[in-house]
Amino acid sequence: MNAAHQAPLSSIRVIELHAIGPVPFAGMFLQQYGATVTRISPPTDPRLGVGLKPEFDLLNAGKERVSLDLKTEAGRAALDEQLMHCDVLLEGFRPGVLERLGLAPDDLLAKHPRLVIGRLSGWGEQGELASRAGHDINYLAMAGILHAIGNRDEPSVPLNVVGDFGGGAMHLLFGVMAKLIERGATNRGGVASTSILAGSIGLTPMFFGLMAGDLWNPTRANNLLDGATPFYRVYRTLDQRHVAVGALEPKFFRELLALTDLTNHFDAARQYEKDAWPELTEMLANQFISRSMAEWAELAAKRDCCVSPVLDFLEAADHPHNQANGWYAQAPFVQPRPTIDFS
Repeated sequence: MNAAHQAPLSSIRVIELHAIGPVPFAGMFLQQYGATVTRISPPTDPRLGVGLKPEFDLLNAGKERVSLDLKTEAGRAALDEQLMHCDVLLEGFRPGVLERLGLAPDDLLAKHPRLVIGRLSGWGEQGELASRAGHDINYLAMAGILHAIGNRDEPSVPLNVVGDFGGGAMHLLFGVMAKLIERGATNRGGVASTSILAGSIGLTPMFFGLMAGDLWNPTRANNLLDGATPFYRVYRTLDQRHVAVGALEPKFFRELLALTDLTNHFDAARQYEKDAWPELTEMLANQFISRSMAEWAELAAKRDCCVSPVLDFLEAADHPHNQANGWYAQAPFVQPRPTIDFS
């Protein structure tokens, strides 16, 4: 961000009702773009339920903290005072909880008509699962996403960046920002409501199109982008690490063959011939196992071949390219942050 310009949300004040996962992530995201975020927690201030110390709670770092018991009249009155100076209210309760607390959105908007209320549930407001508990893995399972990730034998458990953050939080943020833009024209706020399941399903339209075009099938590890092809998958290296190969286009595939000394051993024109894939997979596996991950990364850096080392979190934070872009800050340990020039 250009230091000579204010962050675009510097005039926005956000109240975030205590939650875990996607709601704090959404609040963090708004804060990183300049918003002032106040986190309202119950007197006990529960965190992630896994013993996370406050100093390591990066999703809530830098947020103002206020302790209120919203089950009491005094707590609700204190929240109402906060909302008088607030632009956005974020909440991640199950459907009906806000209403049972006496904080129904219609009532809040009657008092604070410019308020934008961002609501994120797990399963959505309707249907037999609406009131049930769940976590990222459950929503991915019901969205068809979990079934598609993994090897032929079984699905793999992805990190919660897919459902919680990519699905729930980012859809919540988009809805909130859309309402703020609308408020600029109408001077009235409103409700932006979504769920982690809805957000996760919202990530999948491309695959329905591919299936309709007979370019994708439900069998796991049997499609273009799920590890079935020899030129879009992960290979083990000599030091028992891995490299990621994404040479989908013919020009990048030719560079991949050159990188692995296979130009004279495999006809690049056969890239998309499925009957050639088992042989090519074996050839590439034999080549990649001959060098370490670092050696392949060094060689790949000299070619536009879509081959990358599979780094862990700390390695990623220390990588020169990521450092050059300023995507990590030491404070006092690695903390990712977006960098966008608002000039």
